[in-house]
Amino acid sequence: MTVLSIRMIGDPILRTPAAEVTDFGPELARLIEDMTETMIDVQGAGLAAPQVGIGLQVFTYRVDGSEGHVVNPVLETGGGSQGESDVEGCLSVPGLGSFVDRTDWARVTGKDASGQEIAVEGTGMLARALQHETDHLRGRLYIDRLEGEDRRNALKAIRSADYNRVTSRTAAERSRTLGSSFTPGGVPSGGGSAGTFGRTGR
Repeated sequence: MTVLSIRMIGDPILRTPAAEVTDFGPELARLIEDMTETMIDVQGAGLAAPQVGIGLQVFTYRVDGSEGHVVNPVLETGGGSQGESDVEGCLSVPGLGSFVDRTDWARVTGKDASGQEIAVEGTGMLARALQHETDHLRGRLYIDRLEGEDRRNALKAIRSADYNRVTSRTAAERSRTLGSSFTPGGVPSGGGSAGTFGRTGR
């Protein structure tokens, strides 16, 4: 397994809807293994294939003891709003985070690496992860869901020269483990870094 490079905001692949997976062979299995290792290496809670430069409908997740992957996910949402229960961030938008309105329940149906039907559902953080990662496969980032002052502040930060230094520094830090073998790790419970979505942006 290999740690992959994570694409940063500004890369066109993050804004391009991913293609449906039709080949459930060894290459897909290898991609999922590499994405899982990458997600853990950067202490992520989820990772979508476009974030590693692959325009396919695949994401991995690791949240509150629940972990796995989904291929060609179809998302359903319901329940009330989570409100400002958690700050959401993104591995592709490092150093930033904001409250994002997500529903408290979500379910995705799709396939696993071998093409078998699977379903994943949850509330709270898992529901947030399923919604966040499915957005990635549609070419959307969490900042697209921000409104008003939150959106203006996020866009202003991203356009600043300081933010270019943040992305460059983050890329340099991550490059130290690119191509490494599997390293055990986990999703932080909070604090300085978080996953593709998370309690604080990374």
